[in-house]
Amino acid sequence: MSKLTGQFLIEDMTPAEIDRARKVEAVLPALREVAAEVDARGEFHVPHVKTLSEAGLLGLIVPEAYGGLGGGLRDLCAATFALGTACPSTALTFFFHCSSASRGLLALEALEEGLFTEEEAPQVRAFAEQVLTTMGGSGRWLANFASESEKSEKAAITIGTTATEVEGGYLLNGVKSFGCATGVADRYLVTASLTGYDTAAGLCTFFVERDAEGVSEREHWDAIGMRGTATHGIILKDVFVAAQDALAIPAAFTRCMQMSRGSFVGNQVAGIAVYLGAAYTLYQYTIGQLRSKTFADSDKPVGTAPYQQELIGRMMVELETAAVWLRRQVELESCDPPLLPKEDVVKRWRLCKGVVSEAAFSLATCCVKAAGTGGGTGNHGVPARSMRDLCMGLVQAFPAERGRLMAAQMEIAGSEQAQFGTRQG
Repeated sequence: MSKLTGQFLIEDMTPAEIDRARKVEAVLPALREVAAEVDARGEFHVPHVKTLSEAGLLGLIVPEAYGGLGGGLRDLCAATFALGTACPSTALTFFFHCSSASRGLLALEALEEGLFTEEEAPQVRAFAEQVLTTMGGSGRWLANFASESEKSEKAAITIGTTATEVEGGYLLNGVKSFGCATGVADRYLVTASLTGYDTAAGLCTFFVERDAEGVSEREHWDAIGMRGTATHGIILKDVFVAAQDALAIPAAFTRCMQMSRGSFVGNQVAGIAVYLGAAYTLYQYTIGQLRSKTFADSDKPVGTAPYQQELIGRMMVELETAAVWLRRQVELESCDPPLLPKEDVVKRWRLCKGVVSEAAFSLATCCVKAAGTGGGTGNHGVPARSMRDLCMGLVQAFPAERGRLMAAQMEIAGSEQAQFGTRQG
């Protein structure tokens, strides 16, 4: 029996993981069929929502008790890798949807660890279950809006969006500059800071309906790559959120984040798996070209030339480098019991993200060189599309330079810079 696509990354899948990976495999043809159109139009292919929902994949990492498939981080990484081989834009958008599950899973873990009082617990549990049921039993797409364009010296993301308590709920105001599935997702999860707080203790999470009064989309972004992710963000003007749709307990957000096995919400490694998937497809495409195209004077495959073979060797090294680093990080973030303390896992993630993204992009440059102008380097061909998509991996979340800097700071000081801050004033 041939291996499933996801088994390239997760080589030792359990029977249950294989069953879930088969559901992913079944949707790959539909994603692959329109990948070029998604890139050309620079828009998310909305029918994919139904395709993924009907396959149960919107609840891939949601416990079965909440209508999900019961998968974990290994399942998510295998899925985002496999989807990335078909349509990287859709894969990245799917990853951000799945990252929303952390708002439920980590909250439930924090409850089990006794991080909330008896008075706080019902509200925390209700919000967590609403997140998980929305994704699992309801099969609805969630967009996760945290990022904003404003940064600070001490935090990668500065939250300027505010939440002001009013009768029956909260009013949200602010601009979210990034969040996959803008205008596509059924519901938005929005991180905002309670008025009166100027630290991370004020960060809270709110459900916002896509078509709620006061919600509008920012101008569409003509991105160089990952063009079908709908990442242009939203504007919030006096958007009312009912109390039952808010987790607005001070310090609830930071208490939940303590439960993460890795960095931040503990599943960012699955995002970078998308880029490995794109690199894998480009490698296979290029090797196919170099095997099938021949020299006119000898009928030998173009790939037998010393120039191409040296590039092929480099491509193999880059692909293996990215895969090995990623597999190791997945192991560190998913094994039970843990192999390393959390701060060491986070430190390695800071390095891993940069290694994988830079290796993937280096592979792409070698592929373009090896295939040459006759190898499909039109602007919408596989090499060009893949190179543009992989270019985005160099900057998504944080560039390799920032990752190495933060890892070095942790090595010396023993702590990490804040992931989130709030705008003062």
